[in-house]
Amino acid sequence: MTVRQDGHLVGPVLRGAGGEIVDAIIAAIERDNTDRDVRIDDQGGYVRISVPWRCVLRRDTLEDELGSAIVLSEVEPVLSSFAGRLRISDDAMEWYLERDGGQ
Repeated sequence: MTVRQDGHLVGPVLRGAGGEIVDAIIAAIERDNTDRDVRIDDQGGYVRISVPWRCVLRRDTLEDELGSAIVLSEVEPVLSSFAGRLRISDDAMEWYLERDGGQ
């Protein structure tokens, strides 16, 4: 049996589509989640990033994309919303769902 993943998507919704920080976040999330299907939905004024079950954004990857140091709290002004639960540390942001059914 194939389980459809659409109901299990998590990730950030970023305002200010097209800005340098937004582009860097998208690129970093794609790099940090290579084992998952990362979906980017650019609506012009905002970008929704959706990943099944778990989405990670690592500070070091984001810094590499930006070409400069950043504190993850600097992401908050462009983070207008998100799907799932959010865990933040000094080194990463992680959007996730409670695991059920062996996911």
